[in-house]
Amino acid sequence: MRTFCLRAIPSLLLLAILSVLSADIHAQTSLLDRIRERGEIRIGTTGDYKPFTYLNPETGTYEGMDIDAAHLLGEALGVSVRFVPTTWSNLTEDTLNDRFELAMGGITRTLTRQKVLALTDPYVTIGKSALIRKSDRNRFRGLQDMDRPWVRIGVNHGGTNEAFVRANIRQATIVMFENNLDVQPAVAEGDVDVMFTDNVEAVIYARQNPVLYAVSPGEPLTREDIGYMTVRGDQPFINFLNLWLYQMEQKGTLDGLRSKWIGEY
Repeated sequence: MRTFCLRAIPSLLLLAILSVLSADIHAQTSLLDRIRERGEIRIGTTGDYKPFTYLNPETGTYEGMDIDAAHLLGEALGVSVRFVPTTWSNLTEDTLNDRFELAMGGITRTLTRQKVLALTDPYVTIGKSALIRKSDRNRFRGLQDMDRPWVRIGVNHGGTNEAFVRANIRQATIVMFENNLDVQPAVAEGDVDVMFTDNVEAVIYARQNPVLYAVSPGEPLTREDIGYMTVRGDQPFINFLNLWLYQMEQKGTLDGLRSKWIGEY
């Protein structure tokens, strides 16, 4: 028995070493190579942020500027696209935990996100605006008019909408929502008075519902860049994404997507 164990130990050590080396090699292989080898890219998206990502309840499919862009990215990679649902609260964690290779859908480039993840070059510049009822447009002309004790501000958990509200609202009542899609109907129905969101989304909701009104979308309260998000440390994948975005811009493809989904505001 002793002889068997002594002979087995080197073999077990060799297997352990090979296993570690294999895992290390896999970790060092770029997502770019692994995606192409698998033939599929997994895209994480919230499906609740028009005009970038929206899960249509009637068709069960995703729509929006970034959904179109995701399909174009799949073509550039030569792979199929699979959308993975996520939420704003879980977006960072899901990206870090390899639920998908790339997060897309109106993601603001922030230093907080950049500390733990990698962000692509921007493809759209936007800013925060207020969405209110049209009947209140003379009452709510600016941020100071909205930060009053009797005003109710609706905002979804996670993301930059909540960050903006937490940083700028001191007196108004903050009403939290789990889903971003539930906030604008609450404004229209009078359950809350104001929704702070990106100007492009505020304009779209105002176009779709005559009860709603976007406050000065051409002069937003902030200036923010939108990009895509992945794990950090994978320079080949980031290089590919940035070159792909650059070529989309040069060819006019991004202009076409912006015109289709955002338009003038």
